[in-house]
Amino acid sequence: MKKIISFLLLFAFGLSGCEKDDICDANTPTTPRLIISFYDINNPTVKKKVTRLKVIGDGQTEGIVFNKSALDDEKYITSGDSIGIPLKTDEDTVTYSFILNSDNTNADLVNTDKLKFNYTRQNVYVSRACGFKTIFKLDTQTPYEQTDPTSDGLWMQNIAPINLNIEYEDETHIKVYF
Repeated sequence: MKKIISFLLLFAFGLSGCEKDDICDANTPTTPRLIISFYDINNPTVKKKVTRLKVIGDGQTEGIVFNKSALDDEKYITSGDSIGIPLKTDEDTVTYSFILNSDNTNADLVNTDKLKFNYTRQNVYVSRACGFKTIFKLDTQTPYEQTDPTSDGLWMQNIAPINLNIEYEDETHIKVYF
């Protein structure tokens, strides 16, 4: 009888040392991307889809993946009215080339604009399972710098920062009119 009680006590103490699995829930907000929405320059309240847009970070050879299930270069191209792009978690700036009509065989129809985003970073503890996430705040004076690397003219005619705090992905941070 004593052996059974000893076994049960030992077993109970053994179970009490077990911890809940540390699994980060897929719905837990993590480091947010910068959300850019595109609008019609002639009708500023109407969203407008970009045509075959490819976004490539400086120093990168491949673009941001917009379509994970697509094959070849198609995974880097979008024709939507909003995109999410990552910001660097270890630097206060990031530069991207936004290539409109990126895969057009007529070079005159391909137009590239470059945007450099300036921001500050703050690491925020999420949980033991998820660790930290980084939230960003676009610089109030110069949230972006726009350049045109070629003589094709700017396709992004107006850029309006809407929400400088980048904490969630369910809101537009920047509006681009073209």
